[in-house]
Amino acid sequence: MPLKITRPISPSQRFKSTLTFEEITKTKPEKSLLKSLNKTSGRVGGKVTSRGRAGGHKRNLRQIDFKRDKRDIEAIVASIEYDPNRSANIALLHYKDGEKRYILAPTGIKVGAKVIAAEESPISPGNALPLAKIPVGTVVHNVELIPGSGGQIVRSAGTGAIVAAREGQYIHLKLPSKEVRRIHASSIATIGQVSNVDWKNVILGKAGRSRHMGRKPTVRGVAQDPRSHPHGGGEGKSGTGMNPKTPWGKPAMGKKTRRKTKPSNRFIIERRKR
Repeated sequence: MPLKITRPISPSQRFKSTLTFEEITKTKPEKSLLKSLNKTSGRVGGKVTSRGRAGGHKRNLRQIDFKRDKRDIEAIVASIEYDPNRSANIALLHYKDGEKRYILAPTGIKVGAKVIAAEESPISPGNALPLAKIPVGTVVHNVELIPGSGGQIVRSAGTGAIVAAREGQYIHLKLPSKEVRRIHASSIATIGQVSNVDWKNVILGKAGRSRHMGRKPTVRGVAQDPRSHPHGGGEGKSGTGMNPKTPWGKPAMGKKTRRKTKPSNRFIIERRKR
């Protein structure tokens, strides 16, 4: 999906870029797969639990089939749609038995294409099958960490993991972060790279677009007073100092926070590049 660069007729338009949405074939979502989405604005019981969140445009939740548990029944891609709740596009599937479901749209999938979730499905974009049946070197997305739990990783726009090797009942998967991880061979994954590759190149251009997404302005720690932030205070440009901290005094900016005793550590073969 290419980018559209706006003409610099105002300060907010000067660096702004938007997606052209050429791949989108339908503007109104499937009503039977919609669900109301209540906003919390980053608050629990009126108290702020996630700073910098408020407002934003009203949205409806599209119910996405991450499990791909409708096996051995072929479906036709009816439309490629925009989803305001995620960076990737979604595809509406019409199954032969009449059921409709949304899935994450892989790159290159077209309206009218046939997809299936099965043990022996072809290696083509949109098809879902166990990692044990996928050849080494194949790009996959929407991967299950625990068999049967539904896809949890590699779901953002433009991402894709590579099946790197086999080791007994485990598959080595090279994730978008360059981390190499063992995942059980019976876990389901979908073939292909997630659509909307140019999403990461979009420049909002103005504060208003951030507010539409539910993001409030943020203030740098060094610009605050010392009671509000550990980086605050001082004369002139003081900087963060030798020990950068979060607003709550915990180490930040490069400090490792992962627990050394985390059970899933044994599945990580190679950590992500810093």
